[in-house]
Amino acid sequence: MKVLSADKIREWDQYTISHEPVSSIELMERAARACVQWIEKTGYQEQHFNIFCGKGNNGGDGLAIARLLTARKYPVKVFILEFGHKGTDDFQVNLARLHEYPEVEIKFIQSNDHFPSLDKDEIIIDALFGSGLNRGLEGVTAELVDHLNNTGCRVISVDIPSGLFVDRSSKGNKVIRADHTLAFQCYKPAFLVAENGPYTGDVAILDIGLHPDFYRIANAEMEMIDKEHVRSLYKPRNRFAHKGKFGHVLLIVGSHGKMGAAILTAKACLRCGAGLVTCHVPKSGYEIMQSSVPEAMVITDPNNSMITKIDEDLSKYNVIGIGPGIGTVRETKQALQELFKTFQKPMVLDADALNCLASEYKLIKQIPPGSILTPHPKEFERWFGESKNDFERIELARQKANELNLVIILKGHHTLVASPGGKLYFNSTGNPGMAKAGTGDVLTGVLSGLLAQGYSSFDAALLGVYLHGLAGDLAAENFSEEGIIATDIINQLAQSFKIFNSN
Repeated sequence: MKVLSADKIREWDQYTISHEPVSSIELMERAARACVQWIEKTGYQEQHFNIFCGKGNNGGDGLAIARLLTARKYPVKVFILEFGHKGTDDFQVNLARLHEYPEVEIKFIQSNDHFPSLDKDEIIIDALFGSGLNRGLEGVTAELVDHLNNTGCRVISVDIPSGLFVDRSSKGNKVIRADHTLAFQCYKPAFLVAENGPYTGDVAILDIGLHPDFYRIANAEMEMIDKEHVRSLYKPRNRFAHKGKFGHVLLIVGSHGKMGAAILTAKACLRCGAGLVTCHVPKSGYEIMQSSVPEAMVITDPNNSMITKIDEDLSKYNVIGIGPGIGTVRETKQALQELFKTFQKPMVLDADALNCLASEYKLIKQIPPGSILTPHPKEFERWFGESKNDFERIELARQKANELNLVIILKGHHTLVASPGGKLYFNSTGNPGMAKAGTGDVLTGVLSGLLAQGYSSFDAALLGVYLHGLAGDLAAENFSEEGIIATDIINQLAQSFKIFNSN
């Protein structure tokens, strides 16, 4: 699913108007009908609706929604921001249509003296400003946003919460805090970044019949990883295949007190289909690994408690996954430096492997091309410096993936995958219950297992983050978001692969 900028969305509207053909006012009517249908399906129809409108086309959507709700006998009040100028043509048409329903009370807001007092059981529909907003809210408008946010009412925003920019940071803006955002046709970049999470609430994408031809030809720098996409990447197994066909993974994992991370990584790697898995662990981890993951082979470091030397024949391995639980002591850092000199196939680097390299940018440039890095935001900052906001961090991930010829997976609610070619993908699976120790170790195992089976680094990243998130969603269904642990995610990985055989 493509993620489109504000300019592209406007182009899509115009393309639909000229190629269907359909008038802009008819397109607005479709949007309003879709919103009202969502309201009825979601069960909000018993409440009183207070619809707040600006005088742009977003306000026109709000007026059309008010008329359609009134026609269905729902109690509606409309509040229009009034600054002494006419609205857009479509706004004025919908205002005239609404005047045909005298039971609707229409009030104009010119100052904070006109702010209504609302009961917290009433519903606010926010249609003040849509995707066309290009500057922060000020004056009475900003005061109105504060007032609405403090009412305690549930808020439904139409198109986008008023005050949010579509494709750049809105930090410092006055923004409506929506419980639900009813967006049209596709995701917008603003919905995918953590800094906007307090404002967007649950996002519903409503189909309003924009022309499909534009979507097919539109160039998009961002996309969502969805079921259809990962199905196109999946490689079914040949029924005559043997374990040697699915790769041999070396996992360099664990240290004294952190062997749990090694176990999680190895189990996840096997669950994702790797033919063979060998774990390089400290001597003290030998019995732990042999008893906890009998399907994996184990080789031990000369040191009892940490990784210090990797001197076995590396040519037999298709991929190395490294980082979970290894710590950041000097001896381990030196072992990594030597590893980069002798192994030039793609690696998966996570957790402590990233932390070991954070202060040595020259070592980062020695990472084999096509390797996958999996930092969370703080680890990303240690590598590449601080960013002022999420949008800046996303752009930096794009630049560094391209510069270093690496795939960067920036972990979060909508995990970002940045490709060396500059394309950005956001994951559509996963939930807050996965924000727990060990889930990153599981992802390292998943990615290593997929890489070993012959997926390209980028395809392994896309497929891996989707399956990892889906396994987390399945686990949450069984145990709740609060109750799931990393082991539950591993146990659902096999189930997540079944999407490739379902309708």
